[in-house]
Amino acid sequence: MNEREYDERRLRDFTAGRARGFSRRDLLVLAAAAGVGATALPGSARAASPIVKPLPPALFRALGTNAETRWSSLKDVGYYVPADRFFVRNHTTTPIIDAATWSLSVFGSGLRGGPVSFSLADLKRLPGVTVPAAVECAGNGRSYFTSQQGQTVSGTAWTLGAVGVAKWRGVRLSTVLRRAGLSRHAVDVQPIGLDANFVSGGVDLGPVRRPFPLEKALDDVILAYGMNGEDLPADHGHPVRVIVPGWAGIASIKWVGSIEVSSEPLFSPWNTQFYRLFGDSYPAAGQPFDSQVVKSAFELDAGAVFEAGRRTVLTGRSWSAHGPIRKVEVSTDGGATWRRARFYGATPGGVWQRWELDWKPGAGAHELLARATDVHGNTQPDATVHNTLGYLFDAVVRVPVTAT
Repeated sequence: MNEREYDERRLRDFTAGRARGFSRRDLLVLAAAAGVGATALPGSARAASPIVKPLPPALFRALGTNAETRWSSLKDVGYYVPADRFFVRNHTTTPIIDAATWSLSVFGSGLRGGPVSFSLADLKRLPGVTVPAAVECAGNGRSYFTSQQGQTVSGTAWTLGAVGVAKWRGVRLSTVLRRAGLSRHAVDVQPIGLDANFVSGGVDLGPVRRPFPLEKALDDVILAYGMNGEDLPADHGHPVRVIVPGWAGIASIKWVGSIEVSSEPLFSPWNTQFYRLFGDSYPAAGQPFDSQVVKSAFELDAGAVFEAGRRTVLTGRSWSAHGPIRKVEVSTDGGATWRRARFYGATPGGVWQRWELDWKPGAGAHELLARATDVHGNTQPDATVHNTLGYLFDAVVRVPVTAT
């Protein structure tokens, strides 16, 4: 169920010709069009945002086909991110789907029989679950490779706002797969989205899809039809999306319309050419993805202005896909000294931790830093190893502020 181990195994299968779903010819065409490691990322800022919900500047930074949450908008809103300020990651455009006519097709050689269809009403009749889980784009923090480390990367220039925690309501994928007639020969499960096909390098890559192992599918994956007590909004997968806790956000396919259950290894462009680590520190073919990393963010905007000499309370959140956060250290002097932040608030599912620190700033410029450590000892480093697509930035982020 480990994301990196799974992708490494599937890379070996793909190289040996044992994996199905994306041809080596298409991979070569795609790589030749842009150069390995420099390919245009799905959903990179290219045109006006095809997003349905309003994107007020106080809540979002609009980034072409995407929109990231402003951290200042999360101060005092509680543990879960409201839908009106939850980040949007689109590969193409948000489709408008009629829930009354939508259906989910479960098919493939990993079933005992033929395809099985489920309506939304069918799913809601099955035993439901409510799961607190984070969805985070693998490129969250990408812009800091350039602004902090002076390195060139390609893709959407996220700061730290491509993450959100919500309370997802739905049905366990394991329940649906067993109802569909799961075979003992099944090895891979691949949800497929209903958004428009993605084209890159002149190659039509088809609908967005990314497989994961049967073990993960039977563990904690859900088919979500609710978000924070309401129906899923259009931009977040209405009527049904996949939630894959702990894995990169690309695995949590929105607007799911079908799920392939296969008795043979599956591969897609989204774990072949995209969502791999390329660069001087990695193999020429790219390194398969690891799980999401440890991050911290202050609930304020860079450049915020404070009143000099007046006590204030700095707040923020830290998170790790590997487990709950054990401690957070904060520096208000550019890293010269550190103090331990206070934890507060409930942490359903241990997805992220809210924290605070008292501070009385002197007049002038200041640089704020927050550094988290999870329960397994994973700590944010001073710098992230460079990769050309700008994934998995986990270094401590420097936030300039001023007191007057």
